[in-house]
Amino acid sequence: MVLPIYLYGNKVLKQKGKDIGPDFPALNKLIEDMWETMYYASGVGIAAPQIGLPIRLFVVDSTPYYEDKPEQKGIKKVFINAEILEEFGQEWAFEEGCLSIPKIHAEVKRPTHVRIKYLDENFLPHEEVFDEINARVIQHEYDHIDGILFVERVAPVRRQLLMRKLAKIQKGQYDAKYPVKA
Repeated sequence: MVLPIYLYGNKVLKQKGKDIGPDFPALNKLIEDMWETMYYASGVGIAAPQIGLPIRLFVVDSTPYYEDKPEQKGIKKVFINAEILEEFGQEWAFEEGCLSIPKIHAEVKRPTHVRIKYLDENFLPHEEVFDEINARVIQHEYDHIDGILFVERVAPVRRQLLMRKLAKIQKGQYDAKYPVKA
């Protein structure tokens, strides 16, 4: 089921997510709905706070970025109770967007690599290093479970230029092609 995506200004997006256990109610259905919502909205990741749940859960499918690069691989993974252990490598700028902030894109600098530990949908533990786009998408979604939005990582001058557009979203003036909740 496609769920409404919570928009910029909703306080759930600023909450730090709580860890969950395997007994979290209807977890498999929730994960299935998150995938469906993300694909419907043409995203490559979505975090639980974006659908109104302040928990440490996000899903990532970066494979669309790698369709023209068969030598590299995208990922499709569920991350539960994730913890970034290390971010490293040279910072690089890339234009990011967010399903919770429709029609706004801005350049964000992030390190090229991330080492993260997490549980998968079966609550099996993993510790992995990801690079490039995979690392970036993970860092973006991880920020969501820590209550951070990508516009907070934009250069101050650019952020100032975005304030009017962000204020419009808060006032209910947005153009989204998917269900939303203000």
